[in-house]
Amino acid sequence: MSNRKLGLLLSVPPTHKSVDTVFQLSQAALRQRDEVYLYLIDEGVKNIRDARYEELAAGGVKLFACAYGCQQHQVPTEGISDKISLCGLVVLSGLIEACDQFLAFT
Repeated sequence: MSNRKLGLLLSVPPTHKSVDTVFQLSQAALRQRDEVYLYLIDEGVKNIRDARYEELAAGGVKLFACAYGCQQHQVPTEGISDKISLCGLVVLSGLIEACDQFLAFT
């Protein structure tokens, strides 16, 4: 039997309380051996250098950041973890469709 797939969308800046909630939820899902897909969009892209999110990516979370969002919010992308994929909204659409559950933190 395959693992459940949890999709998460984060669109808030690093100062928002949902940033920690998403981190903790991701960790809990990984402990249950669920597949976790996290998409950073809008101001959420400002979290790509957060050590907690780099840890999640290194630990198995499939982490995606909106390339356009990075450009719009002037988030430098050079030197980010190679475990973080820069992509567009087509990937987000695919994640929403493919995941068993999808939660948005906006």
